[in-house]
Amino acid sequence: MGEKRAYITLLGRSEWAVLNTFYAVLIDKGYFPDLIHIFAEKSFSQNLGKIAEGMRVLSEEFGFKPEIGYTIIEDNDFISAVEKIGTLIKQLKKQEYKIAIDITPGRKPLVSAALIPAMKLRMDHVFYLAVKELEPRPYMMIPLAQQKLRDFMEEAMKVRK
Repeated sequence: MGEKRAYITLLGRSEWAVLNTFYAVLIDKGYFPDLIHIFAEKSFSQNLGKIAEGMRVLSEEFGFKPEIGYTIIEDNDFISAVEKIGTLIKQLKKQEYKIAIDITPGRKPLVSAALIPAMKLRMDHVFYLAVKELEPRPYMMIPLAQQKLRDFMEEAMKVRK
């Protein structure tokens, strides 16, 4: 069996940001995770079921079935978010997962909380889908010239060389 892969995402105001970045990661990077974990602030958690189902459908279209879980964090609770995200990353590292995190959809407190353990614990990928338009719509309906999937860890490695 090959390497185990985990994908962590942060649910904020836009459900499309979660699904579109995941779709871009599947298409552009061929990163097919065995496990997906969604961190959501309480104010945005009512859509977790829809998001999980969307990620499940996309995964099945690409021929795999990841385990999907989630954690709800109180709004703007930076300290709790750092602890919970850090704990999950440490557990996954102990289980020898390669780990990717998507910071695109998260609000600033959650993104900041995710980046601290991501950097300290040396994540494999930090994905960000830069989109020039703000109208929420599916990935394939946004012209490719108006969006770019970035992997900040990959870019940082190039800078170090």
